[in-house]
Amino acid sequence: MTAILFVCLGNICRSPTAEAVFRKRALNADLDLRIESAGTGGWHRGDPPDPRARAAGEARGYSFTGQEARRVEHNDFSVFDLILAMDTRNLRDLRAACPPDSRDKIRLFLEYAPALSVSEVPDPYYGGEDGFDHVLDLVEAASDGLINQIKAQPSSG
Repeated sequence: MTAILFVCLGNICRSPTAEAVFRKRALNADLDLRIESAGTGGWHRGDPPDPRARAAGEARGYSFTGQEARRVEHNDFSVFDLILAMDTRNLRDLRAACPPDSRDKIRLFLEYAPALSVSEVPDPYYGGEDGFDHVLDLVEAASDGLINQIKAQPSSG
């Protein structure tokens, strides 16, 4: 089983959205994956996803059930096969914290959506409601790209 960790700063907006979207799309693609999210910071530890992120995601049919914020832990670097950062700040923080032999597991999530004109998922926390829909658009595109890549691998079933 492949294990994927989505990472943003506080684990209440972008990475829980990515977890919810990717979980549903992977299920629809008949992929058996371990899918989680975390933050590089621990300020919101134990909190549910932001209500605005949940409302936007649920309006598109995604479930955030059971999600609560947590901080990236050292063992995540060995447990997960792929660690996807939402932006370059979190990418840099993840690379600084991980063991050297795990650095190749860490990537920007939007690398899986090369047709997009952006490389980072912007943080919608301090913006308006439309920011959460924009995040969903980006996450859906990258999720589809990643699923296509996983399905194209010889070991996927």
